[in-house]
Amino acid sequence: MKYPVGIVGFSGYSGAEAIRILSRHPHCEPVLLSHRADAGDGAKLVRKSTIRRAHAGPESVAAEGLKAVLLATPHDVSMELTPQFLAAGAIVIDLSAAFRLASPEQYLHWYKEEHTATSLLPDAVYSIPEFHRAKASKAKLIANPGCYPTAANLAIRPLVEAGLIDLKAGIVCDAKSGVSGAGRKATLKNSFCEVTENFSAYSILKHRHVPEVLMISGLEEPQFSFTAQLIPIERGILETIYFRLAKPMTSAEIVADIYQKQYANEPFVRIHEAGHVPDLHAVAHTNFCDIGVVTDPASGRCVVVSAIDNLGKGAAGQAIQNLNLALGLEETAGLL
Repeated sequence: MKYPVGIVGFSGYSGAEAIRILSRHPHCEPVLLSHRADAGDGAKLVRKSTIRRAHAGPESVAAEGLKAVLLATPHDVSMELTPQFLAAGAIVIDLSAAFRLASPEQYLHWYKEEHTATSLLPDAVYSIPEFHRAKASKAKLIANPGCYPTAANLAIRPLVEAGLIDLKAGIVCDAKSGVSGAGRKATLKNSFCEVTENFSAYSILKHRHVPEVLMISGLEEPQFSFTAQLIPIERGILETIYFRLAKPMTSAEIVADIYQKQYANEPFVRIHEAGHVPDLHAVAHTNFCDIGVVTDPASGRCVVVSAIDNLGKGAAGQAIQNLNLALGLEETAGLL
């Protein structure tokens, strides 16, 4: 017997990735919940699918026996549907940014929109499982982290906690993402002629994902400079993170050892040998985050490279990881 799990927004890239993962999951099965545009053709995986469908409403929780619902939807849709599904008794894993920030004031500042479900913010559990496993396992509403902050926080937080970074000198995060990170909705910026053979930066010094990094890694905004860049590939995020070491003569082996100790028992974080860094091929279509470090002890400079699949560990993969925790299943189920 498998747990039925609803997916709203199944025709988008993250939603389609969630279908792919849940379709091979040993303990869960997907149920497609139609809402707005999802009632149409949708993605290739959905058009020919024999997976059962239902309406994206609270009545489907009882009718379909849904244990949980994944919302791969815009922020406003998540705010609309989350209270309904929670009231009907389903666990909600929200892939939007609707419940990631702690207050409506923060949300307004970074997203320039009023929050319409503020009563749920105190109950939402922001969960990168490697840091928030205990809370996620008891949560009814999980805010799935953004793709850029996932790669950044997994790389930065252990070093901040270990006191290895000179925070007065600041941290620079140069992040590059494939086009699927912008979603499936057609825009001029993401059209073929704009993207192919091109490379562009966007949302400089005001990217919406910045507060998630500050919140989880314990940084102040002046200590963290983040630039997102669009590269002409389908999927993947590679972040090159620059900082100065608190103790200049610290070697790459010492930094790598901090990571090894932090993530020794984590199935989805892989640490490269000191002096070696990951690339996107190694993480594509997986839920892994690969991290590598290079240092120059003489000058005290350090570069960390963190790589994930933006649709995997950056979205649907991490959502299934959180789902497994919330349902009390093996965390790696369906992901390895």
